[in-house]
Amino acid sequence: MKRIKVLHYDAFSSKPDKGNPAGVILNGDHLKETEMQELARKAGFNETAFPAHSDSADFKIRYFTPGHEMDLCGHGTIAAVYALKENGLLNEEKEMIVETNAGMLPIQLTTTSNELLVTMRQAEPVFKPFKGSKADLMASIGLAEEDLAGDLPIQYGSTGNWTLLVPVKELRAFERMVPHNERFPDLLKEIPKASVHPFCLETYDSAAHMHGRHFSSPFSGTVEDPVTGTASGVMGAYYKKYIAKNEETEISLIIEQGNEIGKEGRVRVKVAQDHGRLHVEMTGNAVFVKEFEIAL
Repeated sequence: MKRIKVLHYDAFSSKPDKGNPAGVILNGDHLKETEMQELARKAGFNETAFPAHSDSADFKIRYFTPGHEMDLCGHGTIAAVYALKENGLLNEEKEMIVETNAGMLPIQLTTTSNELLVTMRQAEPVFKPFKGSKADLMASIGLAEEDLAGDLPIQYGSTGNWTLLVPVKELRAFERMVPHNERFPDLLKEIPKASVHPFCLETYDSAAHMHGRHFSSPFSGTVEDPVTGTASGVMGAYYKKYIAKNEETEISLIIEQGNEIGKEGRVRVKVAQDHGRLHVEMTGNAVFVKEFEIAL
């Protein structure tokens, strides 16, 4: 029996037990895929990240929910970079390339007076229309069709992982949300394994531009993700494409999430438009919480 050390970081917050928790296991090169999946299940985080050697990038990261492997995970990436940095496994370079199943992603490190900020380029955003029942979709998160912001489209979006972006009219509706994740695959006929990400333009924090919640696909083995980096990135792209479409070529947003479940965090998103193509960058911080061991 092996004992594997797990590092617990909370991403998108500087306060322990806020933001989005992630596990990081640093000896990914020595683990089989089945072992990674088992460790992620036992660790119990929405995602556990496994940094490993890469022949074509500075390093590679694989991401596992308790139920399956993910191509990309924003908060898992930030947690992994923090863990590598704080354990002396990164050099002093401020820019690096990370290999993921979603492609090669540039990472930039910025040190401020009191924290390390990690900026990751996400995959180019892709959108697809939702063609299902709006009433059934809203019922699956405990709301009514009248809660939709009718002037904005419901769209599947991806900057590495598919999620369904659902525009909601008022912030107060988020307190009433109750996800029925088991219904999602039948409702999301175009992309049955997508998650559901309701959002609105009202916020708790006057400095924020968008508020969201993130309800997981039932295949992931989790119910809700507290603060979601990849979904925040595609929210920023949605904002640029459908809301701020006539504004400047580059926008910077603060996206808040996690307030309803006591895990509030913030994601900084920058979206630049170049010859009709959108480029998305997501920035966040993290804080070490604790380490523990899992028997394998």
